[in-house]
Amino acid sequence: MHSFEFYNPTRVIFGRGTVQQVGPAVAREGAHKVLLIAGGGSIRENGVYQAVTQSLSVSGINVVEAWGVRPNPELALAQQLVQIAREQQVDSVLAVGGGSVIDTAKCVAAGVYVDNLWSCFEKRCPIDKALPVFVVLTISASGSEMDPSAVLTESDQHRKWSISSPVLYPRFAIVDPSVQTSLPWRQTVNGAIGVLSHIMATYLVGSFEETTLALGEGLMRTVIKMVDQLQADHADYGARANLAWAATLAMNGLSSAGIEDSDWSARSIESAMSALHPEVAHGAGMAVILPAWMTYQRENNPGQFQRWARTVWGAGTVEEGITAMKTAFQRWGAPSTLGDLGIAAGELRDIAFNALSEGPLGKLRILTARDVVELLKPVL
Repeated sequence: MHSFEFYNPTRVIFGRGTVQQVGPAVAREGAHKVLLIAGGGSIRENGVYQAVTQSLSVSGINVVEAWGVRPNPELALAQQLVQIAREQQVDSVLAVGGGSVIDTAKCVAAGVYVDNLWSCFEKRCPIDKALPVFVVLTISASGSEMDPSAVLTESDQHRKWSISSPVLYPRFAIVDPSVQTSLPWRQTVNGAIGVLSHIMATYLVGSFEETTLALGEGLMRTVIKMVDQLQADHADYGARANLAWAATLAMNGLSSAGIEDSDWSARSIESAMSALHPEVAHGAGMAVILPAWMTYQRENNPGQFQRWARTVWGAGTVEEGITAMKTAFQRWGAPSTLGDLGIAAGELRDIAFNALSEGPLGKLRILTARDVVELLKPVL
């Protein structure tokens, strides 16, 4: 177990009917005028928008609304919302949605205090101040509701990069699993695969951090079991609740505590791909890339890969574990090839060089552009 410091200030309000608590929660934080950021309108259809705005109104909170966040959120929209936040003089930002909405909200919260938001992604401008961020979660996937990071795409250069700062932790996150029963099945699947990939990025680097590794194994088994249950009954509240909590725990720091590092190269490859193809959801991309990445990397920490196969999938070998994972993804209806995602062989080099644009790629092994191309070829 390596030395570590655990810090997470986000208060989680979890359970059925908790969306109605958003107004009092915002008021307790001393906010008076929020910028409510949302996506394409699904929260109007499932009743979340009405519950949020009514609760805010009763609590005397003024609201400025901003809509239009899409999956793989873009810098251009975040910059527009920064301008709105300044002009309207809001004192906080409320994200009502999933990871893309939350990440956009964090970027707006930080962008209010910097001249050039993208310079933060280029690591040329530190993020040491931000508006308070509040969250009402509607899709469990990225874990952004309880972490200090955000991802945006700069479309002109096809760069999908990240920022992180302690000031970006949401002050509170409301997680009501019941509002996720109306999600399209593919979004549930994409979210679950994203959760598994987040846990594995750290877990597969580990070796002797038994407490943290056991937590990661339990979370992975829970995700798999709950998705299987939801496939049989999309409205199963117990399964929704367990999946939602597992997704939050996957990225709040507990499942990585004491492990020296993480290997985010699979996610970086997916980010490079979805920067070029923004129509590809993160979880869908990871459904294809994660098994290929594991096959390519399995000899770089073989004992841990073997443990993963045995404890998570009940498999005798790493290869059997990867096959079991692929079978589960296919059973859930996830894509299995780059062709399923609309990615052609001629794009592999562009994806590879884009993945390397943010810096060295990998921890288990530093990957070159050639490695990325060879890794992806079997899943064309």
